[in-house]
Formats: sequence, structure tokens, C-alpha cells
Amino acid sequence: MPLKIFRKPRTGTATGSAAGSAKPPRAADGEVLLETVGLTKSYAGADGELPVLAGIDLKVRAGEIVALLGKSGSGKSTLLRCLAGLIPPSSGTVAYRGAPLTGANPGTAMVFQTFALLPWLTVQQNVELGLEARGVPDEERARAAVHAIDLIGLDGFESAYPKELSGGMRQRVGFARALVVEPDVLMMDEPFSALDVLTAENLRGELMELWESGQFPTRAVVLVTHNIEEAVLMADRIVVLGSRPYGTIRETIDVGLERPRDRESEAFQDLIDRVYRIMTGRTEAKETTAPAAQAAPGGEPGRAAGRPEPVDLDKRTVANTPLPTATVDGFSGLAELVAHRGGRCDLADLSDELGLDIDDMLPQVDALDLLGFATIQGDDLLLTDVGGAFAGADVQESKTLFARAAIQVPLVKLITNSLRRQPEGTVRAGFFRDLLAHHYTSEQVEQQLETATDWGRYAELYMYDADPEEYRLDEGAALL
Repeated sequence: MPLKIFRKPRTGTATGSAAGSAKPPRAADGEVLLETVGLTKSYAGADGELPVLAGIDLKVRAGEIVALLGKSGSGKSTLLRCLAGLIPPSSGTVAYRGAPLTGANPGTAMVFQTFALLPWLTVQQNVELGLEARGVPDEERARAAVHAIDLIGLDGFESAYPKELSGGMRQRVGFARALVVEPDVLMMDEPFSALDVLTAENLRGELMELWESGQFPTRAVVLVTHNIEEAVLMADRIVVLGSRPYGTIRETIDVGLERPRDRESEAFQDLIDRVYRIMTGRTEAKETTAPAAQAAPGGEPGRAAGRPEPVDLDKRTVANTPLPTATVDGFSGLAELVAHRGGRCDLADLSDELGLDIDDMLPQVDALDLLGFATIQGDDLLLTDVGGAFAGADVQESKTLFARAAIQVPLVKLITNSLRRQPEGTVRAGFFRDLLAHHYTSEQVEQQLETATDWGRYAELYMYDADPEEYRLDEGAALL
């Protein structure tokens, strides 16, 4: 059966049969294309199973764009790969058109963040790969690939190699390669995050024009993103994933805004604020961390004066309190900016002033909240008394205030307490990697240790020697 790839509408006035051939905008017919029921995904860790997703119930219907939105570690990409049949769920089901998946999903195609092109193949050869794998004859394959290349705006680049293309053009090849097989559902894993701002904006706009024109050869789209504005701009439905201690659906939002969407409209900005509040909500974190932090073995609440909490208790708490990817300089700068605005500011307004996406500020916001330097009230970030003192202090005083706060952060406390228990005051980094591997993926382990190392060094709680990969207790730790 020949593949039906539609050409991108040309500018200018159409005449004759060409004008009548344009497809009307797609109507959402509501047919369920993908569905997960009770999906759970875990990976084998050093201490048993490491949960990544739990209890995911999700439907993707024809005619809609669904955005999976969440912070790093919320399991967005894992969920996308389960939907695509690239990895199996640990429990629960994934179904395509009502049939449970037992392997790769035949109705999906994937666009990756890092382009994933074969450098020794031309643009056209890269686009033909999926068709070749399906056994499509050479002539038909070439014709379909040329049409897909035309659709996505790559005319004239058919014989070019990936090294000759800009990042935006390489990603266009990725889109053409996915669309040429005409999947029911197009999967996109942060497809714009590796591009510069202007290129990403242009490509997003062109894809949305194609989608609205009805000439997009796919019936639904699932987009993974950490960018709130991108989700509100593109999606019909936003599925917000939480990440403590594993990925769950925190809330699903029907966008309900007409396209093309006006970013400056009150409705658009209100929706961004609503999604932001959901992503930064602290109720779940407080509820999950409280049981682990209530008491040491024996039923004694808290920590006896002068005696560190047991490592096992800290391990459990670490699982529910991941460190954000925020540097001391980064969240200190944010605290100073808020202090200059009277100790309180609207984060959306501040991000506009700085020319940043609001989600780029979330790690710094999380850090200030975790340290007790700030709280979130509605759309505002409010410095606490100690946060205000930290923002206005000189270097030495700010280090002291930071050390008092950082020693209460579970992973920093775990490292410090472990060092205190060793007569020589040194512990290999591998010890902490093994402990963290019970709760995090290998990539997350490295990120957690990198942040904890940065914070502990600045607080003068411990030092780190990269050659033997060894932590050593700092003299400053004895003062706390």
C-alpha cells in the first residue's frame, strides 16, 4: 500500500485543484490509540528494585497533542519509551488500539533529543531507514522519503550528510525520518532542547502549522518536555509528573486554548502560573519525607544532642529528598535578586526580566526551599528570615548560615555523619554511590553526588579529592 505523505502548503494564493486539495484542520475523534493501566517500571539496583514509575493510568486519543511535563527524574522519558514499546513495564499494561504490547509499538515513531542520525548516510538515506526496515521497495521508499523531506522543509538537502547540517536541520531530518512511516502517534523526547532558542522557536512554529493544517501524517503526538511554556504552547493536554520518590501523575490539565496561541494573553499566562504551582507544590514532598524523618530507632524523635542520626535513617530520607541541580552561586544569586525586591517577588515576572524560561529557575527555587531560605506562596517566592540574612551577609557569614542549613539536607548530612564515624575522617565516594544506587539511576547518582560535593565544600563540612575519589572531613564540620 503506497505511503501517503502530504506536501507542506505553499505560500501565496492556491488555484484550481490545488486549492481544493488542502485538508481541513483535524478534529479530535477521541479514539484511544494508546493506553496504560497501572503501569509500573523499576530497574534492578544494588539493593533490589529501583522504582522509576508507579501507578500510571494514561490514555492518548486521536487528534490530540499530549505533553508529559516534569522535572528531571520524574520518569517522563521512561514513560515515553514504555508507550513506544522500547522497554517493557515491570507491571501493569501498555496497549495500542486495545491490544497489549509485547514488543516495539507498530503505531509509533520516535524523535530524539540528540538527533540520532547515522553520520555516514545522506539525509535521504537517513530518512529511508524506517521504510527499509519495513521492507518497502527501493523506488517507493525513495519517493516517500523525498515527500517527507519536502514536508518538513529540507528540500535541496537530500544528498547532504549530517555533518554539513546545522542543529535545526539535523532535527528536521529526525522529524522526516519519523513521519515518513506515517505513525498513528509521533513520540518526541525533548526534541527542541538541544537547539538554540531561535531555531527551536522556528521549528516549533512550523510543526504546529503543519499539525493545524491537517497535513501532518500522524493522528496524535506525545511530547516529553521540562519546559512549561512549550507544553502550554503546543499541547491539548498536559500530564504533570511528580518525582518523589518515583514518577506518578500529579495532575492532568486540559489546555483548552485556541490555536495559534497568544503568549501574552492573560489566559496563557494564567495557565503557565497554574502549571508552575503544580510542579513546585510542596505538599507531596512534606508528606513523603515526614515518616522517614520522625524518629531514630528506638522511637526517640529527632536527634539526641551531639549524636548523629543513624546512616540507615538518612538513607531512607535521601530517597525522598533529592538534591536539585543547583549550584551555590546560582541559588545565592537568586536569593540576592529577591532580596533586592523587598524579599518577595513574582517568579514569572522575574524570569521575564532576566530573559529566562521560568522552568530554568526551578532548580534554584527548589534549593532555596530545601535549605529553608525561601518558601513559595502562590506565584511568589518569599525569602524567610534566615534566607534574607543569607542574601545580605558577607562571604564568611553567608558560609556560616549556609553550613547550618546544608547540614540538615539529607544527602549532605549522610556524607558528613559517615565521615564523623570514621576515625580517620575519610570515606571513598564508591560507598555513597552504592547507597544512592538503592534509590536512583546511575546518572542520577552522579548528579546527586556532584551537587552534594559542591554544597559540602562551600559549607566547609567536607573536602573531596578527585584522584582517589575520597571524601575527607573538614575542620568546619566540628563546629556544627
